[in-house]
Amino acid sequence: MDLRTEQRPDAETSRKPQDGGGTQECAVEDGSVKQPNERLAYLFEQAMETLHRYEPPEGYYLAFSGGKDSIVAYDLLNRSGCRFDAHMNLTSVDPPELLAYVKQYYPDVLRHRPEMTMFQLIEKRCFLPTARSRYCCAVLKERGGSNRIVVTGIRKAESHRRSKRQMLETSKTDKTKRMIHIIIDWKDKDVWQYIRTLNITYCSLYDEGFKRIGCIGCPMISSNLRCKQFQRWPRHKIAYRNTIAKALKQKASNYFGTDADLYLDWWLSNMSIKAFFGAREQTDIFQEEEQ
Repeated sequence: MDLRTEQRPDAETSRKPQDGGGTQECAVEDGSVKQPNERLAYLFEQAMETLHRYEPPEGYYLAFSGGKDSIVAYDLLNRSGCRFDAHMNLTSVDPPELLAYVKQYYPDVLRHRPEMTMFQLIEKRCFLPTARSRYCCAVLKERGGSNRIVVTGIRKAESHRRSKRQMLETSKTDKTKRMIHIIIDWKDKDVWQYIRTLNITYCSLYDEGFKRIGCIGCPMISSNLRCKQFQRWPRHKIAYRNTIAKALKQKASNYFGTDADLYLDWWLSNMSIKAFFGAREQTDIFQEEEQ
């Protein structure tokens, strides 16, 4: 069976992979992959073997986001022949283009609305989520999958923290949830080559320079990328600013008082509080000298 026979139509919210100039043939015969790239063939066969070995009677629970990694995980499950149901936890700060893409190209994915929006959660906690305190992930992203074997698109190459993860794990927050990170050892180039080889349609935001297309304002991404996000979706920045202003009225910050703009500037800088105020002091000194 030629793996490139299953293609999705193009659309404004999605892009067909561009021809990278390589010779990329990929076919499945009797459960094996035949193609010039031996590494990708090995990764594919490893994924098939793992999925078949641990397939539960009720099928897998796929944690789906619509990003490049999760569409590869979806495709692997689909080609394995294993039963699965795909679930996407909406966060209220998902890029609208991503939601439109998933709705059009993955209509079978079950989309779950959160009990609280990101902004309601911030107002309740009285501070914005940070890389060290990502309370939003536990509440908004990591719901569902109890008493199931959950397949994810988590990869070691994504971050230093994830580099220590293993393919088979038990959830730290829900011991009834067993995890299979089916592409854990895949590198970025492996993911993109798989997508290009199979001509899988992906979200158009990648072609706009967004390397990650998760939550708008995610504290785990770089300061430059967050600023790019807020240029693309300015209403979300306003919503974050207005929400933290409400929260600071309830409980003033030890460092920023009730100044929502100063708080937001620090949050977007990805700096420590000490480094942030140190940089501001240096800027003030330079400005005084220029005057």
